Amino acid sequence: MVVLRHEIGDVLRDVRQRQGRTLREVSHSARVSLGYLSEVERGQKEASSELLSSICSALEVPLSLMLRQVSDRVADAEGVIIPDTVPQELSREFVSEIPDELPEDLSRGLASARS
Repeated sequence: MVVLRHEIGDVLRDVRQRQGRTLREVSHSARVSLGYLSEVERGQKEASSELLSSICSALEVPLSLMLRQVSDRVADAEGVIIPDTVPQELSREFVSEIPDELPEDLSRGLASARS
């Protein structure tokens, strides 16, 4: 069984570590306690949408892309095949505003939409 808080925590930890940042740095930027952020990353605490937004802002990663990464991981665990395209509801104007400096795993799905 997939536990959503575990997947969210894994993605947040992966992004933070790829940026070479410490829990302390991100917790300070996100204005959340170090212990609580650690529990979120370990999947021990269920983070509110406000907290996830704050953490993503501190990591300079759009919440939508973090959630897409989580969704892809859940789909993979469930054996669901997801097409490698951006949904039509996501307009080209929005996609073009997303910075190029995103971690590779979060920007992979945007390559075709930017062309």
